[in-house]
Amino acid sequence: MAVPTFVDRVTLHVEAGRGGHGVASVHREKFKPLGGPDGGNGGPGGSIILRVDPDVTTLIDYHHSPKRKASNGGQGAGGHRNGAHGEDLILPVPDGTVVTDMQGNVLADLVGPGSELVVAEGGRGGLGNAALASSKRKAPGFALLGEPGEAREIGLELKVVADIGLVGFPSAGKSSLIAAISRARPKIADYPFTTLVPNLGVVKGGEITFTVADVPGLIEGAADGRGLGHEFLRHIERCAALVHVIDTASIEPGRNPIDDLDVIENELSRHGGLEDRPRLVALNKVDVPDGREIAEMTIGEFEKRGLKVFEISAASGEGTQQLIYAMAELVAASRKETPVVAPTRIVLRRAGAEGKDGFTVKVSKNGEYLVRGPQPERWVRQTDFENEEAVGYLADRLNRLGVEERLVELGAEEGDTVIIGDPANAVVFDFRPSIQTGAEMLGRRGEDQRFYEERPAAARRREIDAGMETKAEHEARADVARRLRDGAGPVAYEIGGEDDPDTDWAEDDPSTSSGHQGESRSTSEN
Repeated sequence: MAVPTFVDRVTLHVEAGRGGHGVASVHREKFKPLGGPDGGNGGPGGSIILRVDPDVTTLIDYHHSPKRKASNGGQGAGGHRNGAHGEDLILPVPDGTVVTDMQGNVLADLVGPGSELVVAEGGRGGLGNAALASSKRKAPGFALLGEPGEAREIGLELKVVADIGLVGFPSAGKSSLIAAISRARPKIADYPFTTLVPNLGVVKGGEITFTVADVPGLIEGAADGRGLGHEFLRHIERCAALVHVIDTASIEPGRNPIDDLDVIENELSRHGGLEDRPRLVALNKVDVPDGREIAEMTIGEFEKRGLKVFEISAASGEGTQQLIYAMAELVAASRKETPVVAPTRIVLRRAGAEGKDGFTVKVSKNGEYLVRGPQPERWVRQTDFENEEAVGYLADRLNRLGVEERLVELGAEEGDTVIIGDPANAVVFDFRPSIQTGAEMLGRRGEDQRFYEERPAAARRREIDAGMETKAEHEARADVARRLRDGAGPVAYEIGGEDDPDTDWAEDDPSTSSGHQGESRSTSEN
């Protein structure tokens, strides 16, 4: 089997690198066995980038190796050490490469040296427990996992970027013309379909340098798949102008230059998108006696159609210089009207969720609740489901986003099935809402409730501080505290006064025993 040397259409499987996992670590040193969390973050995975390289003219490398994968990010470590970044994978492509998805939708049209398309982004690295720590979560016992990199299946289709496109029947002399006006050396022979791939040549006309390409095997019915032309018609879609190369010395019965032009124009019209390109006509092989006579007979008909005609011979070079200058004029005019294409960088992103909250919740026929959205799906990918604290942290994040509230609005009850993510690769939960039962409020899942609830002592101190603003002149702070606690009056009183509780004691009161009397005397004496 022959090995192809020119490939202009391939299917490529790309997979970006996975992000490194964060790590849960606690700093330890002498006399500080629990020095706080110091787990580092995981490094992001490497992305896959398509970049236009002027030195690349074919997609053959991806024909032989259609699967490409970038490197993963490094895992975090203790001591606040973050993981290494995964290295990006740069894939060089020819100028004029069109990137499509498997449904044929165009994702990007890469034109201009240096233009880039980030076709698959590397996964984010997971946060370590040091990054997850807060004033209320002092020492998280978990870390987040790194996200998997994006994986895509894309199509690459090359549309040659040339200024002038040569069109015509097989053996009309297109390859010979390119060889005569440039340094390109295509295969040339005296039989049809010699040229099997588009040929490119660089031509200089005065101060204008431009490129010329030919479409091989263009015959009647090419737009329907006959011959080879239907495979290569797209290569002239970017051309600024077209040149009809017509064989004036054809020996095939029933052919003449006028009919050849009509047939080729019909195929171009059926292909579409080329109606606005200026045309030139090159009547080739006038070095053959019959060819010159036929050219002189048909020039008038071409000129009536408004076409500029050149009598040339690719073999001897006759008339080719005039044709070059005419092509250069068309190219110069086109470049004045067309702005210069600056290198661009395009990044493909995942489609966002519909809905104002960044997520959607739908109820299936089976009564299952399907949650979709970039944030919920990313959080699920980052969660280590073997760690209960990490699962609780996920539940709290979803609750803060409003997912739980939305589920309740749709009628979800405890125990119902909740699916987060693409059903083909989703995570399934049993719905367990955080609800209030009696006087007890369930704590936040995955967190220490003591960090979120105010301690009674702190609340009591604030209450006393507020009561001090209304205290009486003879009250102390302890009096205010007692009054707020028991609702009683002040404990400070004048001995023997009206507020002294001892003045109402009777002689036969049992409490007036010697012990109490002694205590009372001691108080009064003091």
